[in-house]
Amino acid sequence: MKLLIISPTHGHYGGLEAFVIAVGTAAMTWPEFEVQICFKVVHDLKLKEDLKTAAKSVGCPVHFVRSGASKIFKLIYWADIVHGQNTSPDIIFPAKLFRKSLVLTIHNWRRRNLSVHNVLWGIGMRLAQRRWYNSNFVWDTWEPVRKLPGSECVPTVSHLPEAWCSPAERKGFLFMGRWIENKGLEELVAAYARLQPDSVQWPLILMGDGPLKPKILALIARLRVKGVELPGFLDNETKARRLASARWLVAPARTREDLGLTPIEARSVGVPVIVTRDGGLPEAGGDAALIVEPGDVQQLTDALKTAMAMSEQEYVERAERGQKTLKDYLRPMEFYRESYASVLKGRTN
Repeated sequence: MKLLIISPTHGHYGGLEAFVIAVGTAAMTWPEFEVQICFKVVHDLKLKEDLKTAAKSVGCPVHFVRSGASKIFKLIYWADIVHGQNTSPDIIFPAKLFRKSLVLTIHNWRRRNLSVHNVLWGIGMRLAQRRWYNSNFVWDTWEPVRKLPGSECVPTVSHLPEAWCSPAERKGFLFMGRWIENKGLEELVAAYARLQPDSVQWPLILMGDGPLKPKILALIARLRVKGVELPGFLDNETKARRLASARWLVAPARTREDLGLTPIEARSVGVPVIVTRDGGLPEAGGDAALIVEPGDVQQLTDALKTAMAMSEQEYVERAERGQKTLKDYLRPMEFYRESYASVLKGRTN
């Protein structure tokens, strides 16, 4: 069975690219499949070395093409089944024209603006035999009234961290991610400043970097916040250790997050989470999370205070429940193997 996994890319190795490569790597171990990957580079952006390096590790042909290139049509024509990422019309309509089996993973929530582009995306979504939305929040923006046959929620996760730290040895609140607007960094710093906790047991660890850094550093200085650690970007192994050694992961976004990977990563190593009621974050946080309204500094302050005052027994129970329920929330890679076969069987029947 000839499988083409095709995805847009902005040229760097991000979450979408990691997911595509993870599925492709898994499919290479399934002897009934022949696999090719195609990254469609958008906006004439340049390829970064991190994506090139990751692509070399897959073991199957990986193509980088520009939007509208004839090679896209040749690859679709070659395939028996096309697994597209999001709802690009230049993938969906050729796949249907060539009578190929088509499945979609839809990563982003739908903006309800009136445009030809948006209408084509909506039509294209309905043409797939399977639609896998990476959160129920995203699903509801695409199918708000009636769920279509063949649609379901399948969170997109590639590789989860592997690390462990005893709960008794964990310290502080950890933020992980790009320092950009609407990620809730300002609210987190402000909430932490109101508490001014013991900086040894309860440091505020702001992992990552980004264009908001000067503003955050100025805020820390103006509020005279003590106990803030700034490790920057870390390699995967170090990042996993820092995550596992945190007492709580905090994801305070107010940007309608499609899913929220960091709470899932935290739960995978047994660290409980504090999240905002924003997009897919409550799903990613699970039923053991502490949940606050986005942008509400006082609620976030109260949640940090609750976390600090929590008994060891309740803390461990939340940590274990978050980790245990994550197994039911995520799907193994075998899900795609079985789904591809089912779609192809349905076509031939």
